[in-house]
Amino acid sequence: MKGKNFIKSALKVIEIESKAVMSLSDQIQPDFENLCEEILSTKGKLILMGIGKSGHIAQKISATLSSTGTSSLFIHPTEAAHGDLGMIDKQDSVLILSNSGETKEIIEILPALKRSAANIFTITNNNKSTISKAGNINLVISSQEEACPLDLAPTSSTTIALVFGDALAIALLEARGFSKDDFAKSHPAGQLGKKLTTLVQDLAVMNEKAPIVNHSTSLKDALMTITEKKLGLALITKDKKVIGVFTDGDLRRSLNSEIDINETPIKDVMTSNFLSIQSNALAIEAAEVMEKNKIFSLVVNSPNDTESNLGVITMHQLLESGVI
Repeated sequence: MKGKNFIKSALKVIEIESKAVMSLSDQIQPDFENLCEEILSTKGKLILMGIGKSGHIAQKISATLSSTGTSSLFIHPTEAAHGDLGMIDKQDSVLILSNSGETKEIIEILPALKRSAANIFTITNNNKSTISKAGNINLVISSQEEACPLDLAPTSSTTIALVFGDALAIALLEARGFSKDDFAKSHPAGQLGKKLTTLVQDLAVMNEKAPIVNHSTSLKDALMTITEKKLGLALITKDKKVIGVFTDGDLRRSLNSEIDINETPIKDVMTSNFLSIQSNALAIEAAEVMEKNKIFSLVVNSPNDTESNLGVITMHQLLESGVI
């Protein structure tokens, strides 16, 4: 094994597959527009089918479509022949992936598919193949060379099929005006779901739990509030609006000035230049503001500028919740 150059082999595969992906740009023809229009007008689901490696790619494309606004389902052709055809409705369309266009298991169920579905679309590398001829729309995509040196294992061909599927999903997403909120509805779990659904007010210390003091409060009393609330800062309010913050940095400056903490109002030593975020913003947006400005806490304001929804969100809360 010492004579083998693994890196050289890997780089060759990457080069071949990169060229195949770039060649795909020249293979996107007007039929792609027709396919997108037909899918958009489909009243039911888009059923994906494929065998072998094409089946694996079809499953991934189906999953991407479903998460980006196009209702989709993968059905294995063999299972379809043994009862799963019942999952296909007359309002559904079927998209078949077959590199050769001569996949036996699919050809055998083509008559049944035509009876069961509204449309059949095919993606092959041969527009004269049996499967391509069965499609209402057939798109031809092909790679000049497989990355496999034996030219046997599907490599470049499956890569471009995967990229094609992503291109199709995103084209449909944009056409539907699919938004972040729409995406969040189908991704409620995991870190991705948290990023898309967790609001600032879900994590922040808000209202009576927050260290909020009136602008006329003495520095001594403000320090008592900071100690009690254990966030290391206080929000200074006037007329139900936050007008400043008082942090440990402000405290050090105050002590250096040898001021009277009993008589000095907090407004005289607060920082009036501060960053804030609305309580109904996404928590991940708060993280981005903090990271950009190299700070560890952020004032939370109510969307309608009232004191009814004021608070503080910290980097610690974001980390602890799993948002970042």
